[in-house]
Amino acid sequence: MAYKPLDYYRIQDLLTDEEKLIQETVRDFVTENLMPIIQDCNREARFPLELVPKLGKLGFLGTPYPEKYGCADLGAVAYGIINQELERGDSGLRSFVSVQTSLVMYPIFAYGTDKQKDYWLPRLTQGEAIGCFGLTEPDFGSNPGGMLTRAEDKGSHYVLSGNKAWITNGTIADVAIIWAKLDGVVRGFIVETDREGFSTPENKNKFSLRASVTSDLILEDVEIPKENILPGVQKLKGPLSCLTQARYGIAWGCMGAAMAIFDEALQYSLSRIQFDKPIASFQLVQNKLTWMATEITKAQLLNYRLGQLKADDKVTPAQVSMAKRNNVGAALEIARMGRDILGANGISDEYQTFRHMNNLESVNTYEGTYDIHTLVIGHELTGIPAFF
Repeated sequence: MAYKPLDYYRIQDLLTDEEKLIQETVRDFVTENLMPIIQDCNREARFPLELVPKLGKLGFLGTPYPEKYGCADLGAVAYGIINQELERGDSGLRSFVSVQTSLVMYPIFAYGTDKQKDYWLPRLTQGEAIGCFGLTEPDFGSNPGGMLTRAEDKGSHYVLSGNKAWITNGTIADVAIIWAKLDGVVRGFIVETDREGFSTPENKNKFSLRASVTSDLILEDVEIPKENILPGVQKLKGPLSCLTQARYGIAWGCMGAAMAIFDEALQYSLSRIQFDKPIASFQLVQNKLTWMATEITKAQLLNYRLGQLKADDKVTPAQVSMAKRNNVGAALEIARMGRDILGANGISDEYQTFRHMNNLESVNTYEGTYDIHTLVIGHELTGIPAFF
């Protein structure tokens, strides 16, 4: 049956004509291009690389940035909608777009030189080049300031050494944004992945995000020219600001997965007959569907208001943390509840719910766990840091 998105509080009425068109365009793209292949991609642990040129042609990459770089220059709500509709198909595709747009293009746009912007942004927005973001390390995730990756100033060039872990797009990337300590200070570097000493072994054995490329980045005395440093930022402000951009997209995206799960559970409950009537007629099932619909609606309203604040340049990182924390947590519970409604069929990949549930376990972890975002919000509310 055709996908019927939940819009219980008529959020659609709040969208501009442009935003409605964008939503329809992305939704159709997912239905026509991703849904016919996502089951096989998930089974084969294969990212649908063939969709990247289409993403670029339709303007889904680098959407918030100026037209002078070939970008769509869309607003915050429109960018959120794109993430929501993509993740309705699969978190892996949304993750690709999030990394490309928020973690690779954003630091170049915000902190790069004009030369860096002019060279990289048009290529990245068209999908002619793929990027990845190297921050997390094998021993440093929630504490990025403890990173061991180092950059040494050799006079005419820099030399980078270290390892990064759980990097989306790593093996297929043409360029990496690497965060490393230079004289003890965190700095950002643009590193072409074909440089000598740079390798990107892929992590294959995943239960989650199987239709996404996840890799290690290994830098063994990788030489880069001085012009490859991002001059506009120092310390952890750089990578953390990028994560804030990505978390915004995640807050919208995970609701796309939740909406897909709800739609599948609702349609299944109406057609599944037990005791001579559809299971949707039973109070316990209706209680589950009502809870799911309410949490989705609350998250949709949270996202829309967050988009307004972002558009007005009034959003704080902790406000983004609240949306990421709440929405991913709710989406995971919705997935588990949806799987319960599907019964034994819920563990079959003939249905999408279990795939979304597995993916959301990763979404709950990356870009800050539920607990870390709790501490971010608590810090802003009380003024007291509780991280250590």
